[in-house]
Amino acid sequence: MPHPSLISQRAVALQPSLTLAISARAKALMQEGKDICSLSAGEPDFDTPAFIVEATIQALHDGITRYGPAAGDPELREAIALKLKEFNKIQTSSENVLVTNGGKQAIYNLFQVILNPGDEVLIPSPYWLSYPEITLLAGAIPVKLSSSPDTGFSLDLEVLESSINSQTKLLILNSPNNPTGRIIPKNKMEQIAEILRKHPHVFVMSDEIYEFILADDETHYSFAAVAPDLIDRIFTVNGFAKGWAMTGWRLGYLSGNPKIIKAATALQSQSTSNVCSFAQRGALAALKGSKECVVAMAKRYNSRRELLIDGLKGIHGITLVSPKGAFYAFPKLPAHCPNSTRFCERALEEVGLAIIPGVAFGEDNCVRVSCAASSEIISEGLQRLKEFIYKL
Repeated sequence: MPHPSLISQRAVALQPSLTLAISARAKALMQEGKDICSLSAGEPDFDTPAFIVEATIQALHDGITRYGPAAGDPELREAIALKLKEFNKIQTSSENVLVTNGGKQAIYNLFQVILNPGDEVLIPSPYWLSYPEITLLAGAIPVKLSSSPDTGFSLDLEVLESSINSQTKLLILNSPNNPTGRIIPKNKMEQIAEILRKHPHVFVMSDEIYEFILADDETHYSFAAVAPDLIDRIFTVNGFAKGWAMTGWRLGYLSGNPKIIKAATALQSQSTSNVCSFAQRGALAALKGSKECVVAMAKRYNSRRELLIDGLKGIHGITLVSPKGAFYAFPKLPAHCPNSTRFCERALEEVGLAIIPGVAFGEDNCVRVSCAASSEIISEGLQRLKEFIYKL
């Protein structure tokens, strides 16, 4: 009699995160005493602002340590809804909001409650590496819409429209984009909305986690504000990790159609239940407090981003679509370089430079380079990258 498989088929199909693998290897080499320069980080290198920490400590002293509502602290949900109305210009209310364990759980919950086996999810490339995996976990099919650095990684609207069929259930939008740092301009969003009006069976997930990290001449537009007539099928994913440097706090949120939010809340009640009660008080403080800390961090990222752009453009053979947001650049490697995985493995081992292979984001001829590091580390990393490419 055959033995039952130890691991489910969906678990076998999962691909481990290349970003985590590279980071783990870099840390291991550092522990061995190797000189490692890391430009691989997907998280701010700033401390969480002190007033947020203090509010959380006070919550602990006040005994905010018990179970709470699965959908999130009511006061926090109200504050998120107010932020969405005032800053994002999305007409919403607290019943449209679910507080989640980071933005990733918001995406996971949404996909689990709206996708069925055989549904198709349109994912413009380059994309955040977890989108296809979370799609597969929901039994759906990721359909990747390719773009090119030659066109600024812009979504081809003809490709988008021709990819929509009766099985299409969801389109993912991510602006500012991870890994490219690209911003979807308002007029492009309007054109996407016009296509979606022809296809009322297609939902949209707008991932806006990097909304505050923008170049000085850029403006963030929420898709639900650009196309308010489609609001019942637009879901906004966001959180506190990037703007307020709260990655380890695991605080995100999902906003959208209250029927879907109710279903996602039921799912969360049977999985993780409520987000950490006292951590939610930190998120509440972030929303109610001064945004000076957010603005200050964004300014630092802007100067670092310019340093990164100038350095990459100074490397012969590199092709770069200049990022306008987030804290990444996604340069195309010179033609003589190996594939992105081998390139990053060798860069780490030979010159002690940690960067992320582009294949994880759907583009094997690119690499992701982060500016969530000090100017000194960025300059050192650029020098190592230049030396390594010339060596090849």
